[in-house]
Amino acid sequence: MTINMIFNSALFLIWFMLVYHMFLMHGGFLHAMSYRKTIEDWKGWNRSLPTVSVLIPAHNEEVVIRDTLEAMVKLRYPLDRLEIILINDNSSDRTGEIGDEYARNYPFIKVVHTKPPNVGKGKSGALNQGFMASKGSIVIVYDADNTPEEDAVYYLAIGLQNDLKAGAMVGKFRVVNGSKNLLTKFINIETITFQWLAQAGRWYWFKLSTIPGTNFAIRRSILEKLGGWDEKALSEDTELSIRVYNLGYYIRFFPAAITWEQEPEAWKVWWKQRTRWARGNQYVIGKYLLGFFKLKNKKIVLDLIYFFFTYFLFLCGVLVSDSLLVLNLFTPITLSVGPVIIVLLILAILLYLTEVLLALSIEKETLNLTNVLIVCLMYFTYSQIWIALVVWSLCLEVKRVIFKQEAKWYKTERYKQSA
Repeated sequence: MTINMIFNSALFLIWFMLVYHMFLMHGGFLHAMSYRKTIEDWKGWNRSLPTVSVLIPAHNEEVVIRDTLEAMVKLRYPLDRLEIILINDNSSDRTGEIGDEYARNYPFIKVVHTKPPNVGKGKSGALNQGFMASKGSIVIVYDADNTPEEDAVYYLAIGLQNDLKAGAMVGKFRVVNGSKNLLTKFINIETITFQWLAQAGRWYWFKLSTIPGTNFAIRRSILEKLGGWDEKALSEDTELSIRVYNLGYYIRFFPAAITWEQEPEAWKVWWKQRTRWARGNQYVIGKYLLGFFKLKNKKIVLDLIYFFFTYFLFLCGVLVSDSLLVLNLFTPITLSVGPVIIVLLILAILLYLTEVLLALSIEKETLNLTNVLIVCLMYFTYSQIWIALVVWSLCLEVKRVIFKQEAKWYKTERYKQSA
């Protein structure tokens, strides 16, 4: 295979993902225009609301847990059908004390203090402990830094109540500290794009969506059948999604349920968090893709292939094309970089900008000149750093497999938010 064939193959992989993402973004836009009609239909059906258990795993969350519990107190949902369970997982700060304080004042709030040997095993382990203490027919999960809007739990609950084919219902999350600095502005734009492109787009076209780490509801009967969360998975949400689909259910993206969450305000914190996410998704690919023929629901293969393209093939395409272009500047490798290639590279940038700006147009308050300039900057900075991060994550995951190391959970740093 010649250098030019390798280069053209790499460009094909990049363009395949760009066009596919544009296809998904179109579906996400259509979903944004139509999902509210479903809300009115469901509200018109007179059915008693189901019992709900909200699980909040927390390890050393003193900085944010009071705000989270205040948001739980303000939820609009019948209190006789609601229980809030804070899982204080081996905290060395005042997380448990603050939780106990709220439990004394509000009968529908209770605290589970994990005990040896079930301590410090990460989010999945804490969720399993909380699940065993819960009673609701629907289980909802929020991270300890989340402040859901007042109707968020209601929307998630009526979603599962009225869509019997849905095994889980996924809401939308927004960044509460999105204007803090340039990094959080990058992340804010990234999260909006991901949700309307990957979540809403996949749901609209394929009835596929992925359970996130927070703001989602799942049927208790499904969790019991699956045996809870996989405590070996760093991305417990993606891994759980695959098993839900394999039972014959789908996961519905329902953006009416909104929560606000913190994002890293420092690059070091961001790097550690996203490394864990990337390694978690790579773990899922390795766990299920090679044995996909054993999966009962073959539709899952679409998602596995999507993850495989994102974390391997697309990555390879970018690395190979960029490396050959740079190498061609300093070494005569007979790479034919004609005007067509230049046009394709420019169009790739423009397509990227179009996808992101279309997502921002859905969240009307985020589409302005400042964000347009930030999106342009993101392509040449944030997106390129993401590529380096995925490579680093892949190296760590390969090392873990070869040396049979136990994956370590990294807890994201929290920040006190001003009023």
